[in-house]
Amino acid sequence: MNYTENISKIMFILGKKLKKFETPVATEISEKTRDPFMVLVSCLLSLRTMDKITGPISEKLFEIAKTPEEIADISLEKLEKIIKSVNYYKTKARRIKDISKILLEKYNGKVPDKFEELMSLKGVGKKTASIVMVYGYNKSHYIPVDSHVHVITNRLGWVKTKNADQTMDELMKIISKKNRLDLNDLFVRLGQNICTTVSPFCSKCPINNYCPKIGIKNSR
Repeated sequence: MNYTENISKIMFILGKKLKKFETPVATEISEKTRDPFMVLVSCLLSLRTMDKITGPISEKLFEIAKTPEEIADISLEKLEKIIKSVNYYKTKARRIKDISKILLEKYNGKVPDKFEELMSLKGVGKKTASIVMVYGYNKSHYIPVDSHVHVITNRLGWVKTKNADQTMDELMKIISKKNRLDLNDLFVRLGQNICTTVSPFCSKCPINNYCPKIGIKNSR
């Protein structure tokens, strides 16, 4: 069976039904600021940390420093104190400081808008680079894939992959450009609230009738 034939219909349904749920951090910061650097920093802070923690910490940081110049000017100790609530805050503080310095030295304080250049920054992987491209620069050439996107697209049968990087590569082959900008946002909302990793709420899912539920052993 071709599970990908309903992609556009599923995206349309999710776009209508998921508006009531909280906006993911990257989307919210993008909508508020349209600033690639702030999107990049918030994404680095969000790694292995829940949005309900990342959001307030990002806002707290940006009240004090929101440009590479301002980040470079504050001490590492102060940065660590500001972001202490996020997981691995010491490592993230060093990464954010180092990236800010590189942006100032190599890119005139601007976040590069080329995927390969973003990937060259230490601590920036495919997910982070694609989030900056989509939410920082509004480019539909990439699809950010986190655990929610990876798990749900496998459950839907759109892909059959073992990790997020493979999922991104496969989704790029089947998702039209008009749907790429919204995919991460919608699937993060769906994953956080309905299609949870363990025992998803299939009975409440707006796309239940279109989902083959591949790999799901227990649901509610």
